[in-house]
Amino acid sequence: MSSTPTFAGQRILVTGAGKGIGREIALHLHAQGARVIAVSRTEADLASLQAETGCSVIVADLADPLAAAEVVRQAGDVDLLVNNAGISIPEPFLETKPESFDQTMAINVRAVLLLSQLVGRAWIARGHHGAIVNLSSQASQAALRDHAAYCASKGAVDMLTKVMALELGPHGIRVNAVNPTVTLTPMGTMVWGDPKKSGPMLAKIPLGRFAEPREVATVVAFLLSGDAAMISGTTLPVDGGFLAT
Repeated sequence: MSSTPTFAGQRILVTGAGKGIGREIALHLHAQGARVIAVSRTEADLASLQAETGCSVIVADLADPLAAAEVVRQAGDVDLLVNNAGISIPEPFLETKPESFDQTMAINVRAVLLLSQLVGRAWIARGHHGAIVNLSSQASQAALRDHAAYCASKGAVDMLTKVMALELGPHGIRVNAVNPTVTLTPMGTMVWGDPKKSGPMLAKIPLGRFAEPREVATVVAFLLSGDAAMISGTTLPVDGGFLAT
């Protein structure tokens, strides 16, 4: 006897779904029966995802504070939210530009705030007990050279997650973050493919390897699911033990 897929019929909004971890999350949730609404600023990425899964798509640049409201308007009622959209602009601390810092914070933090506010208000109004997962990083807790803005943004995501869990919990809404190590998306493989760069990082990971995108997606799905009904306010590493060292 076949079991019902975990997210059968549920509408899940996933930002940054065009590439990398976000795309893998969208694919995994779709395979679990979800009706995914995928958001990306790259129309071609969304077109290929839609062709593969039949998901709904919304083209939006979440660096624009007005974009969040338009995304939520187009998405309609959703049951779950994954705030995955994010950027990294590597620059040494002493050379970090104000515009780089502002853009990083706008997408990695402010968009999480704005989308979650809009979705959270809608859930409270209709008495829906939803769940939100924010994509953070091990870089929220361990400094990474040349990533001052990125590390600061992910530290902010961790604390924003905790405040969201604190204030939304009484409404039956759970909020958690997932904190991956280097993940072997096409971009991650390109950036970390050089053993001279990857070697020192791998040496700090007790399991001795980087994460695969699916290993992050399955953790996101767990935190969204009813199996995690008593988990809220966590920042869950998917790092092979990196933060334990």
